[in-house]
Amino acid sequence: MGTASPSSGLMKTTFFDELTLGKSATFTKTVTEADIFKYAEVSGDTNPLHLDSAYAATTMFKERIAHGMLSAGFISAVFGTVMPGPGAVYVSQNLQFKRPVKIGDTVTAKVEVMATNPEKKFVTFKTQCLVNDKVVIDGEATLMVPARG
Repeated sequence: MGTASPSSGLMKTTFFDELTLGKSATFTKTVTEADIFKYAEVSGDTNPLHLDSAYAATTMFKERIAHGMLSAGFISAVFGTVMPGPGAVYVSQNLQFKRPVKIGDTVTAKVEVMATNPEKKFVTFKTQCLVNDKVVIDGEATLMVPARG
């Protein structure tokens, strides 16, 4: 299997032994109103803060914001399609939501290898989502990563 971008449909697995400290990858997506409505439909989270402009105007944000877990899903997109890619399995993820994401914001999810556990084939990653170079989500994840062969 060759190397390609996630949008090409051809993905490559980065195997456990290829993941060295500091290795990183990103996924970038601009959040649209349609994304928010689709996420609400799929997840069942119909909080009016995300869907109703009049309601959102009465909140501290003064406008609709994206679901935090929608942006967190972009971290999963990095793991599933860029690095490590197909075959990687989430073990854990912690998240701290630092700032809201608004319709039209471009979110860059970044993951970086922090530690490896050869016995279990676990890799711990620093995870972040950024908008205009400002952290909107900060966290850490552990994944089980396929070994070669």
